[in-house]
Amino acid sequence: MDKPKFVYVTYIRSTREKVFQALTDGDATRAYWFGYRIESDWTVGGPLRFYNPEGQLVHDDRLLAYDPPATLSYAWKPLQKGFEGETESRVTFTLEQAGDQVKLTMVHDEMMPGGKMLGAVSGGWPAVLSSLKSLLETGTALERQIPRHE
Repeated sequence: MDKPKFVYVTYIRSTREKVFQALTDGDATRAYWFGYRIESDWTVGGPLRFYNPEGQLVHDDRLLAYDPPATLSYAWKPLQKGFEGETESRVTFTLEQAGDQVKLTMVHDEMMPGGKMLGAVSGGWPAVLSSLKSLLETGTALERQIPRHE
């Protein structure tokens, strides 16, 4: 059985450098990711963590690729209740400059067949990436809250 894959493409009126910074800066992620903060030393193979708005560790993953401002990839295995037994999946961002816009392609793959991850990310990623686009283009992130899986 093939492993599920989620692909999302959007165009953001910005530069690759600004989009990449927003993907890797904890203060920026907190703004567009509805209070969630990313943290890493950005060493490939090293830790990559996400904290929820209350400051609790919800992901303790590892960095798979870091090539600013073109590619960012990390392992993805939530620690929250409801995802017990899920195998590690992978998130990859690719940024291509297209004139005054950035083509952002996000692929979340290597998910466990029959698991809960595909359903969770299918609703979560569009909200997060739309909020990122809004923040970079208008200076204001979206206020919509994504469903929590805790």
